[in-house]
Amino acid sequence: MSLLLPILMPLAGALLIGLCGRWPNLREAMSVIAGIATAASVWALYQAGPSSLQLTDFGGGLSIYLATEPLGLLFAMVAGGLWPVTAVYAAGYLRGAGEKHHTRFFTFMAISIAAAQCIALAGNLFTLFIGYELLTLATWPLVAHKGDDNARKGGRTYLSYLIPSSVALLLPAIIIVQQLAGSTVFSPDGVLAAAELGPIGLGLLYAMFLFGIGKAALMPLHGWLPAAMVAPTPVSALLHAVAVVKAGVFCVLKVTLYIFGLDTLSAAGATDPLILIAAFSMIAASLVALHADNLKRRLAYSTVSQLAYVSLAAALASSAAAYAGSLQIMMHAFGKITLFFCAGAIYVAHKKTLVSQLDGLGRQMPLTFIAFTLGAISIIGLPPAGGAWTKWWLMLGALDAGHAWLLGVLALSTLLNIAYLLPIPLRAFLAGDTPWRWAEAPLACLLPLCLTALVSLWLFFQTPMASALIAITGAQP
Repeated sequence: MSLLLPILMPLAGALLIGLCGRWPNLREAMSVIAGIATAASVWALYQAGPSSLQLTDFGGGLSIYLATEPLGLLFAMVAGGLWPVTAVYAAGYLRGAGEKHHTRFFTFMAISIAAAQCIALAGNLFTLFIGYELLTLATWPLVAHKGDDNARKGGRTYLSYLIPSSVALLLPAIIIVQQLAGSTVFSPDGVLAAAELGPIGLGLLYAMFLFGIGKAALMPLHGWLPAAMVAPTPVSALLHAVAVVKAGVFCVLKVTLYIFGLDTLSAAGATDPLILIAAFSMIAASLVALHADNLKRRLAYSTVSQLAYVSLAAALASSAAAYAGSLQIMMHAFGKITLFFCAGAIYVAHKKTLVSQLDGLGRQMPLTFIAFTLGAISIIGLPPAGGAWTKWWLMLGALDAGHAWLLGVLALSTLLNIAYLLPIPLRAFLAGDTPWRWAEAPLACLLPLCLTALVSLWLFFQTPMASALIAITGAQP
């Protein structure tokens, strides 16, 4: 029954947040406490070993079924662990930026985490689909939080991408798997290993999953992500690092490993067209980011590019690439949440949103821009930040799969990452004639971004010992 706790804790937190809405400090304390309790419950699951729970059976192979496995626990720990940090940051941001409807914000944030935990602990495709749809519905009020015309338009775009893609592609793909394999329960060898599907049929079914999981933001189904940047910055952090896009790429990787199986995909050679699409997304999104002056828009297209790393890793269907995809879920979470936290801190302290407005601002917000630099280094994939391991293992995975040309794509992607990220702190510290004086955001904004930046560095030294990830992919660091 402990499998239910990571889902029930955020729901209980949502209820307590609503009840404490009249007392802001207590309301925000409830959000942080619920986040810590959720992270603790996930850690307890990790310590307890494999477990499963069937809540109900609807017949015909449809059931609400929860189970633990290393990849799901990784995503559950990322979402659960970053929630309390985001809650602290959101409290400082919402007050500093003068946002309204704080109780509604924290309530739907808690419900979103519950949906993310449902996805992480799903033991079959049916349960995963339910959590996936709930996450879309729970985060939509956050995207449209401001309530103005831009927010409503962004919310409509958000739903118009994610709901149709899942209903038209993901749901039929799940039904096809049920008919072919007689089961949608995740299996270490893949439930389609014995299915009679040729390379074309396998490739088409895999493409249905890849594009049906719209939260992975693979081009051309990426438009919802930049549109959602009309939301407050803590929502952007939630979308990009804690729940939504991480749920998307997690689903892609989990379906690859536990529904298709690496050996099945590799032997069929069915994913070559999808490798090309993922490589194109990496480069095209980076080029858009390079020319974006709005800081959040630049970071949004950076996310589209970085998510394509996981889709590429999955499509390569090699153990080293799968290991890289697993690492990217964790490394990108801490690196990108740091960058969005910094963008929000800049807005709270100085009301600046454009990269061209940041000249000299590092001399007034040194900690924020140092943290931004550390997060950027991790996203770029340079030592000594954790993101370096993702690039390393993705290159090895490309070689293992016989796609040496991808080394050039990854090198170009890295250069573009440098070109659109590092000039931001450089101009903040070196450009302009702004005098040195302390003008940082409030501590509730500043402390979380410093913490996540330091974790990005710490992960560089811890990742080689990530035995749980090695266990699911067979890679040997």
